[in-house]
Amino acid sequence: MIMPLLSVRNLTVQFRVDSGWVTAVDDVSLDVGEGDCVGIVGESGSGKSVTALSILQLHQRATTRIPSGTITYQGQDLLRERGSTMRRIRGSEIAMIFQDPMSSLNPVLTIADQISETLRQHQGLTGVAARKRVVELLGLVRIPDATRRADDYPHRLSGGMRQRVMIAMAIACKPRLLIADEPTTALDVTIQAQILELLRDLRKELKMSVMLISHDLGVIAEFAQSVIVMYAGRVVEEAPVAQLFRRPVHPYTVGLIAAVPKLDSDAPRLATIAGRIPGPQEIIVGCRFSPRCALVQPRCRDEPPLMQPVSDGQSARCPPRILVLGERHG
Repeated sequence: MIMPLLSVRNLTVQFRVDSGWVTAVDDVSLDVGEGDCVGIVGESGSGKSVTALSILQLHQRATTRIPSGTITYQGQDLLRERGSTMRRIRGSEIAMIFQDPMSSLNPVLTIADQISETLRQHQGLTGVAARKRVVELLGLVRIPDATRRADDYPHRLSGGMRQRVMIAMAIACKPRLLIADEPTTALDVTIQAQILELLRDLRKELKMSVMLISHDLGVIAEFAQSVIVMYAGRVVEEAPVAQLFRRPVHPYTVGLIAAVPKLDSDAPRLATIAGRIPGPQEIIVGCRFSPRCALVQPRCRDEPPLMQPVSDGQSARCPPRILVLGERHG
C-alpha cells in the first residue's frame, strides 16, 4: 500500500473565546498523495483555511488547541514537532499561498527582498546568488522584465502580478506540497485563468502535490483530481472530481452545484441554499446541515451522521435513505 504524502486523521481544532473553547474543525480526515491535487470547497466558515493553517502550525498557540487528531507528513507527525523542525518544513517542504495577494506582501520591502528572505532561510543564498535566483523565479511565474520588477515595491504591481509574486515565494525552495488558499480571489476572470494555468504548469514541472482551497466550483472542476466538501467544520462528502460533479449525493453538495450559474439556463433566479452556515458556538446535535436541508428526516436532527461509502472512491456524511433521495433530487 502506497502511503500518502500528507495524511490528516480525525483532526479537531478549537479556539478560545470569551465564553470558553469553540470547535472550528471537527474530526476532519483527508489524504494528499504524491503528485495529487486535492480540492477543498465549502462556504466561508466551513473550516477550510483552519485545516490548512493547522498543517503548518500557523495558529496562535495561546488561543488554539488541538485535542485530537494527527497530521502526518512523510511518516512524521507534524503536531508533535516544534520550533526549528517546523521552521525547516515551512517553505521548504510544505509551502502556502495565502489569501488576498493585495495585503499579503510587506509594503515597505521590495519584491527581491521578500523572496530573498525565503532563499536565505532555507537555502543559505545571499547577495548575487540570491538575486539571480529571484530573477529566475519571477521569470518562472511569467512576470515580464523580471530583472527590473524585482526592485519594485508591491504597490507598483497589479493584483495578478502580486499573486504571481506570492507563487514565486511559495515555490522558491521547490516544496513537495503546495497549499493554495483561494489563489484566485479578487482577480478578474482572465487573470484567474492565467493563474490556474501557471499553477498547473508549475505542478507538472516541479512534481508538486497541491491542496487547493476555493469557493469557486469552476476552479475546482478545472484543476483538482479529487474533491473534499466541508460544512460547519466537518467533511460531508469526498469523491473524484468528475464523479462528484456528475453525481453529487450529499444535499449540501447538490445545493452548491445547483447554485452555480448556467449559461444555457433561462431561469429568472439563481438557485440558493436557504438559511446560513452555523457559527462554531452554535450547538447542533444531529446533522449540522439539517436546519437548511430540504430532505431532512427526524433522525437527521437526533443522530450525528457518519461518513459512509456511496460508490467506488466516493463517500458522504448522510443516512442511506437521504442519500437515495439526494441522488433523485440531484
